[in-house]
Amino acid sequence: MANRKELGRRDPEGRREAIMQAGLTVFAAEGYAATKLDDVADKAGVAKGTIYIHFKDKQDLFEQMVRDAVLPVIARLEGIAETPDLPAELVFKALFDLFRTEVLETKRKDVLRLVMTEGPRFPAIAEFYHREVISRGLKQIGVLLRRAEARGELAHPSIVKFPQLVFAPLIMAVIWDALFARIEPLELEGLLVAHRQLLLGSDKPRRAKS
Repeated sequence: MANRKELGRRDPEGRREAIMQAGLTVFAAEGYAATKLDDVADKAGVAKGTIYIHFKDKQDLFEQMVRDAVLPVIARLEGIAETPDLPAELVFKALFDLFRTEVLETKRKDVLRLVMTEGPRFPAIAEFYHREVISRGLKQIGVLLRRAEARGELAHPSIVKFPQLVFAPLIMAVIWDALFARIEPLELEGLLVAHRQLLLGSDKPRRAKS
């Protein structure tokens, strides 16, 4: 637990960040339902009342935590979509590299796991995540896929109709990492190279690019 005197000297933004980092740790360990703001406050090294200065309640803390974790990744995705001349192969590689380095290799994967595990029991969480993350991400992917189809770069037009296909192995990687990584680690880079080949209809195997 952080030193409370030290945290008390932090500026408000520093306390807010400490609360969100503690929230992510507690949410990931306990789940949404079992998480108590007392535990978050204790983990962050602040008084419980300090949480209410920055957040309305537990749901508001969760939603702001998700926004702060995920929206920078969405902004990067939007930046890729705004580069119209990128070939589809480079687009897919950039997308997959972004997800690997900014989600799978960070605590953001814990946010995604939380949504997957808690969303069925708490529909408001799923609706929030869909509105703030999924719908925005699919919109940008749709732009990229329609552009690639117009250039004849995709293996099949159904990929445009079902943009979820692009991210399917990435979601599987999050689940695999949580359940099976200690038993059978996933060779993620090779998987993503193979998936790019499937999306693009590549005839020959290609080596993973650094």
